[in-house]
Amino acid sequence: MVTRELLTSSQRAYFYEIPEYMDQREILRYYTISDEELQIINKQRGAANKLGFAIQIAYLRFPGRPLSANEKVPDFIVHTIAKQLGISPSAIQNYARERDTTRREHLIKIRGTFGFRTFTIKEYRELARWLLPMAMKTDKGHLLVEALITEMRKRKIILPAIYAIEHLAWAVRERAHRRIFKQLTRDLTPSQCKQLDKLLSVGKGYKFSYLSWLRQPSGIVSLKNFHKIMDRIEFIHKLSLPLDNGREVHQNRLLQMAREGSRYSNQHLSRFHELKRHATLMAFLIHIYAFLTDQGIEMLEKLMGRMFNRGEKKHKEHFQKDGKAINEKVRLYAKVGKALIEAKELEQDPFESLQSIISWEQFVQSVKQAEELARPAEFDYLELLDNHYGHFRKFAPRLLRTYVFKASKASNTLFQALEMLKEINLAGKRKIPETAPMDFLKSKWFRHVIKYNGIDRHYYEFGVFSELCNHLRSGDMWIVGSRQYKDFEEYLLSQEKWNELKEKKQVPLTIPTNIDHYLQERFELMEKQLSKVNHLIQNQLLPDIEIYADKIQIASLKKMIPDEVEDLTRLIYSVLPRIKLTELLVEVDSWTHFSKHFVHLHTQTEPKDKSVLFAAILADGINLGLSKMADACPNISYTQLAWISDWYIRDESYSKALGAITDFQHKYPFSSHWGDGSTSSSDGQFFRAGGQSSPLAQVNAKHGRDPGLSFYTHISDQYAPFYVQVISSSEEAPHIIDGLLYHETDLEIEEHYTDAAGFVDHVFAMCHMLGFRFAPRIKTFSKNKIYTFNKPLKQPHLEFMVGGTIQTKKIRENWDDLLRLTSSVRNGTVTAALILKKLAAYPRQNSLSITLREIGRIERTLYTLEWLQSPELRRRVQVGLNKGEVKHALARAVFFNRLGEIRDRSYEDQLHRASGLQLLISAIVLWNTVYISRAVDALRAKGVDIPEEYLQHISPLGWEHITLTGDYVWNLNQKTNFNNLRPLRDKNSLKKQ
Repeated sequence: MVTRELLTSSQRAYFYEIPEYMDQREILRYYTISDEELQIINKQRGAANKLGFAIQIAYLRFPGRPLSANEKVPDFIVHTIAKQLGISPSAIQNYARERDTTRREHLIKIRGTFGFRTFTIKEYRELARWLLPMAMKTDKGHLLVEALITEMRKRKIILPAIYAIEHLAWAVRERAHRRIFKQLTRDLTPSQCKQLDKLLSVGKGYKFSYLSWLRQPSGIVSLKNFHKIMDRIEFIHKLSLPLDNGREVHQNRLLQMAREGSRYSNQHLSRFHELKRHATLMAFLIHIYAFLTDQGIEMLEKLMGRMFNRGEKKHKEHFQKDGKAINEKVRLYAKVGKALIEAKELEQDPFESLQSIISWEQFVQSVKQAEELARPAEFDYLELLDNHYGHFRKFAPRLLRTYVFKASKASNTLFQALEMLKEINLAGKRKIPETAPMDFLKSKWFRHVIKYNGIDRHYYEFGVFSELCNHLRSGDMWIVGSRQYKDFEEYLLSQEKWNELKEKKQVPLTIPTNIDHYLQERFELMEKQLSKVNHLIQNQLLPDIEIYADKIQIASLKKMIPDEVEDLTRLIYSVLPRIKLTELLVEVDSWTHFSKHFVHLHTQTEPKDKSVLFAAILADGINLGLSKMADACPNISYTQLAWISDWYIRDESYSKALGAITDFQHKYPFSSHWGDGSTSSSDGQFFRAGGQSSPLAQVNAKHGRDPGLSFYTHISDQYAPFYVQVISSSEEAPHIIDGLLYHETDLEIEEHYTDAAGFVDHVFAMCHMLGFRFAPRIKTFSKNKIYTFNKPLKQPHLEFMVGGTIQTKKIRENWDDLLRLTSSVRNGTVTAALILKKLAAYPRQNSLSITLREIGRIERTLYTLEWLQSPELRRRVQVGLNKGEVKHALARAVFFNRLGEIRDRSYEDQLHRASGLQLLISAIVLWNTVYISRAVDALRAKGVDIPEEYLQHISPLGWEHITLTGDYVWNLNQKTNFNNLRPLRDKNSLKKQ
């Protein structure tokens, strides 16, 4: 059989060998002997045969292969099984020692008794059919092999040689490739194939190919770059290719092929066989068309936003400029008014009273000046927007003729307005017809749009484009070919798939799907909590809370950390080995093998020189950049770093690598002092945008005047970061749920903490429906009203907190749609962040948005009532958030280059910076966890009293012992590993205290 290799030697060992370290849960899962097995085992003659027979059963369960002749069985397996059999572990030394036939006979007997099968052509074909759907989604060899091995274990198929499994995975992957290539190139004419090949040739008037031109970054927000985007979109339009072919290809595969199309050189692509070349170029064009379409809208919003901001600024400047004169007039008329009031009360001549303050001539002149200073009663910044119409016309008509818009019924009149403007522009007309649709405009526009001589074209266009942005954000309008601005229905599970889930009772939610059951359960719980809190208020028994004049005051939490902990922390960290960041990264990789997740985009192989990979990761994590990292790394060039970065470092690589480190730390016993991994917190850390601002960068008053963005990170209760996103600094709430759903770790989060920025009804609702307990910090109760099922309340002491009643009718009407929406989020059809932003952006009271809000009000009310009763909840939330704050300090220390500013303009590069930083932090957390554990054991062995309850307060986020700067030298041959750790430092400090 000709072998086709998909795995590295380390990956083969990973799949086929038993790992050196397994946690207790895994050992019990795989190596617990059942009563049925025990009966068969006890029929074997002699202790050695019984133990060997049992171990063979265990081996077929995991790793799924037979025990080899003369193979040394790991001690922990021998001891685990021997203990269950009541046999000495040493008996294994005599198993099949002189007669290997015994081992083979036992294997045949186990197969016949317990239903294990050998791998034959029948199994080959069964598994090939089973694997094909997965291969249509991903072509990552190790994932296909892993899926095959897992399925073979499930089907009790004894694993053959690893190369046979690789060959099967390779063959299925090749079949999937051919299918995908044919799907993408279906219906292509010979002329269109020539157009695709022409992309590899040098463009007219350019020094580079059309493909290279399409690959160019969009750049900063500017009129020039906007038109460059439009040029490329129109170029793709003119190719007249069937871009809809991509709908039939799984998005993961389509994106991977698009990345290959964006990375490969023209020469490399030209060497592909025709079918593959055309399919790769089609995937790239589908992806870049959607990307450019979304970029164009983002740039439109920025350009529009600048115009509105300038108008608002001018509006304020007018008032500031005239402020002194206006103030003088107000003071004068206050005096005049007071004099006239006194004259009437004293029955004096009002004109004489007036002239006692100001002469009549001066008064007349003053009135004229006041009229000049006065603005219209409804004066707003829109009055000044007309000054920017010329600039507006430089991009608005181009956008209308380039994009193809679609609309829901609710946005039909706006769609008609866009079509009308397109026709007027093409015809060169100046006037807007009186019949132009306007009911989509907000009231603030009408006095500017409707004038005595007809419709003001300038303001009509401003209003249309302003509402276009709003309706695109909400999903009421969408753009053909866009990824970010699609039809709302396309974000959800298809109606057919949703009906199937309901029929099979496989709705992936944790709440009752029956609306009556759900509402009854929440009603009874709320009534119970309302009565309890009402009683506590009535008797002034709410813990650490005072209510005065309907205002709630919560006392600050008392300090729970013993004073001795600070000294103990210093002592523990004083004995940790000093280490360079480069050494730390290599050592953590030797424990976790996180580097195996950074594989070549196309070949799926690991890089040959891991020092280059580590240097590229470090360049991201410390914000140094590849060029300066090349200067700081002896024997590593910029070319090597760029190659690794382009082909091996991707978002999913970082996610899996971060997951590998976090999982290792989660399973390490000492981590349990900080938590069990069931709770987490998230928070955004602001970084200024240096140089030319990224389109994502925004000004947030909380962080000063400079634009910037946030690294929004989720961390576990064991201090390990497990998910990161790069977001605008003003939109944290929608991103909370993504980190709970889409991380690549084994953490099973049950309760999640955020600061007050996450206190949003939609988040409360979706977290509850998805099975997460959302626990944000409540800072103030002034705006935090509760909502009840009934009014008036039976609990009079809570009346001052009630903001209204729950709209149960609305919930009932839209219950099925809400379950479908939330199930779509759970299944990954759409991200929570995207759909929550869509719902929040609806310009009208959308029924689905209202329903989600009402569910959120129920959950927020229940949470608020518990917050009032439970100091333990308040403390738990605060402790969780404090861990995130400490992590921010470490992040600042690590991310120190370029003044800690984000100077990358593309989102992909920004996300690599954020991901690299979190990976370094996670590595530091794990390394510290392991060595803190050793330090505690060593100190106790020397007689230092370290109470167990103090250890929960020793954070693994210290970095004083880690050298973060200097030349970055990589020693991949260092002898330290998990079984040979570094010696602790300063042994004198280990003397008996």
